[in-house]
Amino acid sequence: MNVAIIAAAGQGTRMGGNRAKQFLELAGTPIIIHTLRSFELCDAIQEIILVLPAPDTAGFLAIAKKHRLRKLSQIVPGGTTRAESVLRGLLAVRSATAEIIAVHDGVRPFVTSDEITKTVKAAEANEAAILTTAVTDTIKEVSNGIVARTLPRKVLRRSLTPQCFRFELLRRAYEQADVLDPELTDESALVERLGVKVTIVEGSSRNIKITNQEDLVVGEAILNELGSWS
Repeated sequence: MNVAIIAAAGQGTRMGGNRAKQFLELAGTPIIIHTLRSFELCDAIQEIILVLPAPDTAGFLAIAKKHRLRKLSQIVPGGTTRAESVLRGLLAVRSATAEIIAVHDGVRPFVTSDEITKTVKAAEANEAAILTTAVTDTIKEVSNGIVARTLPRKVLRRSLTPQCFRFELLRRAYEQADVLDPELTDESALVERLGVKVTIVEGSSRNIKITNQEDLVVGEAILNELGSWS
């Protein structure tokens, strides 16, 4: 069984306001619902575990039922860091039946079923795979306010989600991680520390992470371009 862990336990402090960013609306629907729908509609995923802020877990099943999210099996309270939240989701996975784990940011609502499927399939073949997209800006490495060097764009990628791994591999990576470290924002980095090669799958630049008000505006524009998302 392939399981998606949707990490949506952040408080969205960069967004401002009183609501966590995953509950803000795009086209009248919470961002987190848009995200969950992508995995609901993907045949490569059989089960979804959602990690939310602890105060929001109790009432979300009713919301999920309203939106016909039948694959959502568990809602888990998050931790103090992203890594701890993902670990809590991982601990909720039934190890006897788990095959591929797909970890996805709850505020990336524009991932497609095709992108999810390709990344899952790549992980089935190679143990570990992540969705990426090309870097379009020129990237500078700096030191003490001075440019140290210019990095070649052709060998750079932006890391997106989902990031997909065989269950035992991801569990082993988390067993060796300090999940309270706020700098751990990427499962691939944990797996790389084990010496495992991580395959990349090219994704779309539309798979944005909504972290501020400007991203909401871009998100609305993407929805208008794509047409109905429901």
